[in-house]
Amino acid sequence: MLKKSPSSRRSSSCGSNPSSQSTSGSGSGSGSSPRVGFTVPQGGKLRRPLTSAEIMRQQMKVTEQSDNRLRKTLMRTLVGQMGRRAETIILPLELLRHLKPSEFNDPHEYHLWQKRQFRILEAGLLLHPSIPLEKSDASAVKFREIIESGEMKPIDTGKNSVVMKTLCNCVVALAWRSPDGGTTDVCHWADGNPLNVLIYTALLSSIFDSKDETLVLDEIDELLELMKKTWSTLGINRPIHNLCFTWVLFEQYVVTREVEPDLLGASFVMLTEVATDAKKPDREPIYMKMLASVLNVMKKWCDKRLLDYHRNFNRETIGLMENMLPLLFSATKILEEDVPYYVNSPQEKGDAGEEPTGNRVDLYVRSSLRNAFAQMLEDLNINGTKTSEPQEVSEVLIKVARKTEELGVKERDIFSPILKKWHPVAAGVAAVTLHTCYGTLLKQYLTSKSSLNETVLVLQRAGKLEKALVQLVVEDSVECEDGGKMIVREMVPYEVDALIVRLMKQWIQERLQKGKEYILRAKQTETWNPKSKTEPYGHSAAEIVSFVKEAMENFFEIPINVSETLFYDLIDGLENVFVDYITFVASCGSKQSYIPTLPPLTRCSRDSKFFKLWKKAACNIGTEDPNQSTSNEGNQVRPSTSRGTQRLYIRLNTLYYLTAQLNSLDKALSISPKVTSIKGRFANRKQPVTSYFEQSLSTLQIASQHVSEVAAYRLIFLDSNSVFYGSLYVGDVASARIRPAVRILKQNLTLLCAIVTDRAQRLAIKEVMKASFEAFLMVLLAGGSTRVFSRLDHPMIEEDFESLKRVFCTCAEGLIVEDMVELEAEVVEGVVVLMGQTTEQLVEDFSSVASDACGIGGVSTGRKLPMPPTTGKWNKSDPNTVLRVLCSRNDRVASHFLKKTFQLAKRRPTIKMIEQLSFLNMTFLQQYVELMYIMENVKNIDCLIYEHIFHVILCSGNPKEKKT
Repeated sequence: MLKKSPSSRRSSSCGSNPSSQSTSGSGSGSGSSPRVGFTVPQGGKLRRPLTSAEIMRQQMKVTEQSDNRLRKTLMRTLVGQMGRRAETIILPLELLRHLKPSEFNDPHEYHLWQKRQFRILEAGLLLHPSIPLEKSDASAVKFREIIESGEMKPIDTGKNSVVMKTLCNCVVALAWRSPDGGTTDVCHWADGNPLNVLIYTALLSSIFDSKDETLVLDEIDELLELMKKTWSTLGINRPIHNLCFTWVLFEQYVVTREVEPDLLGASFVMLTEVATDAKKPDREPIYMKMLASVLNVMKKWCDKRLLDYHRNFNRETIGLMENMLPLLFSATKILEEDVPYYVNSPQEKGDAGEEPTGNRVDLYVRSSLRNAFAQMLEDLNINGTKTSEPQEVSEVLIKVARKTEELGVKERDIFSPILKKWHPVAAGVAAVTLHTCYGTLLKQYLTSKSSLNETVLVLQRAGKLEKALVQLVVEDSVECEDGGKMIVREMVPYEVDALIVRLMKQWIQERLQKGKEYILRAKQTETWNPKSKTEPYGHSAAEIVSFVKEAMENFFEIPINVSETLFYDLIDGLENVFVDYITFVASCGSKQSYIPTLPPLTRCSRDSKFFKLWKKAACNIGTEDPNQSTSNEGNQVRPSTSRGTQRLYIRLNTLYYLTAQLNSLDKALSISPKVTSIKGRFANRKQPVTSYFEQSLSTLQIASQHVSEVAAYRLIFLDSNSVFYGSLYVGDVASARIRPAVRILKQNLTLLCAIVTDRAQRLAIKEVMKASFEAFLMVLLAGGSTRVFSRLDHPMIEEDFESLKRVFCTCAEGLIVEDMVELEAEVVEGVVVLMGQTTEQLVEDFSSVASDACGIGGVSTGRKLPMPPTTGKWNKSDPNTVLRVLCSRNDRVASHFLKKTFQLAKRRPTIKMIEQLSFLNMTFLQQYVELMYIMENVKNIDCLIYEHIFHVILCSGNPKEKKT
């Protein structure tokens, strides 16, 4: 229902001529507001209400002077023609005929007025005639010439003016034409389209209050009745009136800034009349053209508003949207059903052309939400996700998610109740649209480089948004037949949980790859020099530990509830890093590379002429054993530990440093509330697991054992070779005792304790002890041709071994307990016991253990004993061990047994023996060698031995004595 001005008619002086305006405020060009009541009478005169014609004149803003001229013209025209119909009067022509220049203020005003009349006639008769006009029409041609002549100056309109008469004839001829060329009683001078519509809509616009254009005058019905009298002149009928009135109401709503929903409602009411008219069979073509034009404009305007209704409407103006939707759908329905050849625009075809109403609302919802989302991004000053800092991007994405959720709530609370009348799941469509918009932004963000923590926060907020939007769809689909399943299918899930897991796994892989890079760099740069005195381990170990701690801290800083699977993925990966690094640390070779190769088994030759000559030469010259001189150096003895062995100690320190750090990590993880108990992971194991890094710790134990073992064997068999295996008991037990080796060993152990950390010292010293005992056994059992033993040497050997044991019992404040020393010494002591047995007893023992080993049941069977294999595991019960004691026994019984049983060859002098003669006087040595060649058994000496002796003589003697 249209709102009207207060019911109070305008008034004029009582008894005055209606043509003479005497009311106040009704001057030229100004109309009084319909809200104003009766004007207070001036001078005591009563005022009468204004007539509808007077109200119309005021609304049309026609001046009093113009009104007087019009009235005078009509009276002069109708003189003597009282029965003449109003529609037969060509008003502009009559005005030109009856109004003279003298009735205007000046000639210029008259000229302008005259040209205006010509333009009206030109529009009605030439430009927009109701009956088509041929270009060659004589009257039209002449009329145009008159109009052109009146442009520069006014034409003469007197009674005797030829031009005026010609004008009248032309206008009458053009106005009284008929479609078939015959006579007609209808005058057509203002009924051509669109002139008639423009005039009529101008009349219809006069119903609105000039003071408040959202209101209509209280006299609207009277004014409409008055306008109805113009229908015959303007060629207006009821359908055209309804269409024009619909348009005027709609246009008024628009020009008044859309503040009055009643205007839109009234336009919709009139549109229902138009819908009825549009279905009538006798529709005129001109009407259908007007109908298509008007409804298209209305539809496009409404479309534009509804495609962005979030911008155009709010909680206060939602009523306007509620009125606009039925108006739009009614206009669309008329266009699609009643207007022939109506075609939607390409965009409308693609979006909702010829679709049901609900689908068109679907288009509005999607378009408006997309626009609202874009506007939100613009308000937040977002251009995609290209912001200066990744952290800023993450904060913006979180803010956008919150704003998007608020936008969904706004849609549900304000717009969905209205749209649901036309679309069953309008709120669901809105939720899907917002879900898609944010999803697009989220994809762009995920392709950028951001920290995992920030990305997880964004994804968590996205997940919360997704749940809110899904809930919105569910709530909106309660009454839907399919429960909203179709609309839910459009929501491509963000898969936040899967994305977080994938990103977490990716993050873990990146960290593990970084760990591999640390290991590679360690292999390339590690020199195994200590970082400092307080940090006696490899610098790469500190880097690895720092990397692992940082990875663990960063992992727990990720703002999610870490799953057990992901946690153990990281733990397993880090443990592999540790194991790889431990393997690198332990890659220092093998102890076997330092153990001398076992010499071939031979039998001692007690009466060897060479040995006799050698000993005799040494006695006659009165030389000293190099070992003896070494032992006399006193307090100047220095450790023999090489740099390579010291670097092995640093490796051992590194392994113990890693052990301590892993234990520290274990403790921190065990008390962390974010970590599941290690017991749950290995619940099926029979043996309890107490460490998250069980494999690493186990590998560390093995690696520590290996490195300490290699370091010990290198120290004993390489660094200390000259005083231990290389010289101990060489030539003669009495002259090559163990004292020098013990003194060097003590110095080496002191240096070891200074380099190796406290926790690693016990293992390192224990392995040195084992290596020392192994070297002592090698001297006794595999000493080669330079060593021979007799039963009389047993007390000295036993005393030397006790000295060796004492070194470890008293080393480093009891790190090695005596029981441990005794345990490791059992094998050596067993062999030493063999050294004290008689040869006959040794032969008997050997035969017994050898027979048992091969299963022949003793030598009495007459079967030949096989050569026992060398196992390297020395033991007094081992046949090979007993056999080697026999091989080094310097007596005839042993030599005879070995020759008879195994056909072992006699020992021959070795390069080692000859080199030890280099300290002798060259002349003396040369004489003895010459004598040796003269002797009967000289042929037993290899040619190579001779050549080497000769080389020693030439290179080591006096230059004057370099002769054959």
